[in-house]
Formats: sequence, C-alpha cells, structure tokens
Amino acid sequence: QVQLVESGGGLVQPGGSLRLSCAVSGSIFSINAMGWYRQAPGKERELVAGITSRTNYADSVKGRFTISRDNAKNTVYLQMNSLKPEDTAVYYCNARSTYWSAWGQGTQVTVSS
Repeated sequence: QVQLVESGGGLVQPGGSLRLSCAVSGSIFSINAMGWYRQAPGKERELVAGITSRTNYADSVKGRFTISRDNAKNTVYLQMNSLKPEDTAVYYCNARSTYWSAWGQGTQVTVSS
C-alpha cells in the first residue's frame, strides 16, 4: 500500500486561494488513480477532483480548482482559487490501485471572513 500525508489547509477569506499537497510514499508503482475528496460537517464525503491520465472535477469546483501531480516529488496538489464558504470541509487525499484504496489523515479548510 501507500502512505499519504496532506498539508496546506487553513483559514482563508472568501475569494482567496489555497494549495493543498499530498505527499505519497510506499508502493507508488501500483497506483491507478488519485483524488481529492472533502467532507463537511453533517455531509457525506464527496469527490472534488481526480487524476489518472486525465482529470475530472465536481461541478461545484470546475473552473476554480485544479488537480495536478509532480511525479519527481511523488506529490499531488489541489490548487483552490475563488474559495467560497461552502468549500469549508476536511479535505482528504486518496490513492487507489486494483486491490486497495488508501486515505490520508485529512486537512481542514475553512473559508470565512
């Protein structure tokens, strides 16, 4: 399996930006896809953005968020621009192979004035 460590969360005002990072270690060669999910209080965890050979985004973040990866650094990023209060959630990094799915510990993002 792999180990995932997120960083980059925090408090930001509406309209601001944050970049989340997910450092990956372990059996990196077995990963088929990676993604960022989020879970707000009282809500189910939802996919925000995914990356394989392509990228995909939730409708609510299209045009504002960008997922990318740096293979040399074994890191996946989520650039979040034009943040809104409804983006407030714990953000989780996910990696999956044919046989398993792994999660990071999560990082809190709070959008508030």
